[in-house]
Amino acid sequence: QVQLVESGGGLVQAGGSLRVSCAASRSIFSINAMAWYRQAPGKQRELVAVITRGGITNYADFVKGRFTISRDNAKNTVYLQMNSLNPEDTAVYYCHAPRAWGGRDYWGQGTQVTVSS
Repeated sequence: QVQLVESGGGLVQAGGSLRVSCAASRSIFSINAMAWYRQAPGKQRELVAVITRGGITNYADFVKGRFTISRDNAKNTVYLQMNSLNPEDTAVYYCHAPRAWGGRDYWGQGTQVTVSS
């Protein structure tokens, strides 16, 4: 069973920065895409950013220019650098590997990010 473990969440003031990490228990080298989602209280889970095996990235409009997704295949880890945070970014952030090992979808347990005004 493959595990995705997020870390790095916490409480930050508006305008601040955080970096969340997603460590996989198996190699991500051959995984076509890794993604970050988030879910705020009372809202649906939404896609934040995606990175392909080749390093191509795509972002939701609401984080463009503020967030950066990256991957370190040697460490089997995906990162989400979040800058210029605002209270609307408060959510649980989840790591997702779609159609990954064995063709299955995998999710992490999530990490809470809280931005105070």
